[in-house]
Amino acid sequence: MRRIIGLALLAFCFAAPSLMAQAIEGGGDHVEVGVFADYFKLSRTTPDTNFLGLGGRAAFNVSSHVQVEAEMSYDFKRDFSSTFSNGFTTQVVTTRLRTLHALFGPKFATNAGPVRAFATFKAGLVNFTTSDQNAAQGFEGSLGSVTTGNTRAAIYPGVGAEAFWGPIGLRLDVGDEIYFDNGARNNLKVTFGPHFRF
Repeated sequence: MRRIIGLALLAFCFAAPSLMAQAIEGGGDHVEVGVFADYFKLSRTTPDTNFLGLGGRAAFNVSSHVQVEAEMSYDFKRDFSSTFSNGFTTQVVTTRLRTLHALFGPKFATNAGPVRAFATFKAGLVNFTTSDQNAAQGFEGSLGSVTTGNTRAAIYPGVGAEAFWGPIGLRLDVGDEIYFDNGARNNLKVTFGPHFRF
């Protein structure tokens, strides 16, 4: 499976410059870049483990309704929430168990206007590591352990909406990040953040 993912990434690296040049040739609204806050609900543990992190993505238009995009996120915080008879409490702490997500695939938009609904289907990997380093050093360590650590193939079917005011917009994605480890493991993933198009 790692070999297939590696070949897919290699093919993307060779195709990306040509596709980017075609997208930029026609003027604006062809390339998007963005950052996002990431919520990942790991359903394999009991109770579910809620991870929080940051990520980024880049996309380019294949047509007015189809984009190809790649994204990566790193979850280094964990949310502990409890409901009591007198209210709800939550606490966010840095966690030793960290997740790195790298996904690539198409996004299908409903229209080419400033407000769009979309569906996406991406494939890639999720990597689980343990670290007591700060977020930046832990991220570097996670990247280094993709080939030697606990890395699993993953797919992500999702839906979302985005709204743009000129070149600046906001985007919300909700989906099921499914990774494969002795069967399919379903996990809720939500991202939200600003996007820029040009």
